[in-house]
Amino acid sequence: MGKFLLVVIIFAALVYTFFWLIERRRGGAPARRTGPRPRMTPPRSAAPDDDDDFLRDLNRRNRRKDQDKPNSD
Repeated sequence: MGKFLLVVIIFAALVYTFFWLIERRRGGAPARRTGPRPRMTPPRSAAPDDDDDFLRDLNRRNRRKDQDKPNSD
C-alpha cells in the first residue's frame, strides 16, 4: 500500500508539472511589472450629500420646480 501511494504522489506531481509548463508557455502566468505603478483614482463618494454631481442635479431639479410654480403674489 505504501509503494502504491508513493507512485500516485509522484504521478500527480509529474502531471501537475506538465500542465504547469504548458500554461507558462501559453502565457498563462502573470507578467511581472517593473515600471512605475499606475495612479489610483480617488474613490467615489458613498453618500449622496458628498457627491457634487448629485447635488448639482438636485439643484437643477429644484430650480425647474420653482420656475414651474405660479407666483402667489
